[in-house]
Amino acid sequence: MNDYSYLMKGIQQIETDSSTLVSSSKYLNDPRLRDWVSTHLLRRNGPDVPTPSDSIKLVMIMREIQDVDHINALFAAEREKNPALDAWFKEGFSSTFEREDLAGYAEGTVGGTFYNQLKQNDLEVEIVPRFEPKDDFEYFQLRAGQTHDLEHIMGAGGFDFIGELVPYYMRLTNLFVHMSPELAGELSAFSIFGSTRILTRAVLHYPETWLSVLDAVERGSKVGRESEPLYLMRYEDVFDLPIEEAREKLGVRGAREADTATPSALWT
Repeated sequence: MNDYSYLMKGIQQIETDSSTLVSSSKYLNDPRLRDWVSTHLLRRNGPDVPTPSDSIKLVMIMREIQDVDHINALFAAEREKNPALDAWFKEGFSSTFEREDLAGYAEGTVGGTFYNQLKQNDLEVEIVPRFEPKDDFEYFQLRAGQTHDLEHIMGAGGFDFIGELVPYYMRLTNLFVHMSPELAGELSAFSIFGSTRILTRAVLHYPETWLSVLDAVERGSKVGRESEPLYLMRYEDVFDLPIEEAREKLGVRGAREADTATPSALWT
């Protein structure tokens, strides 16, 4: 009954002179990331470690693990065969609007919806301060940060922790649809860690939320699979449009509304 020898075939014991853990994975090799994964994928939620702080720690770790020169080389290769991406980088558009610039947009428009979310929660537009990007990777990250909240709106992802899975999986799917796999993988490393913590905690500690969590993954994946390249979209150009019209104009497809506030209250 307990003979698992068939499944264990092929395992090799590899000799090493290293005095620390070493593998072919740069992610497994980093002790800070091992600690982050084991902590934040397994822990319960609590006010002593607010969930948003997980992401900031992860960002700082990933900055040192990822090979920025290699990512920029992948971007350079991608630009050679993707004129739209090349033009996007050359234009280098960056948002400059503030919260009160959105106050005049009508209820139900993209800008009005974003303004109400910011006002009701006493938030500003910038979670991370603006910076001057030095290379393609930094510019990609800048725009991803500037458009994240707008992707909640365009993809019908609630502004709560389970709702976060919608923009996470929009990007995790969309990048692989529209980019070379290696570049998409590098750009998705943060997202796969950040999103998976929500999945594992739901199953391990808040199982009553799991079906809502799974639905959010499915909804985000559908938008990502069916939409035009999300990373190229300038949502700032459709602030004045009702959300459905804005989706149609930009090529955001497959969005479906669902309540994640109620299960998120249980998850947190």
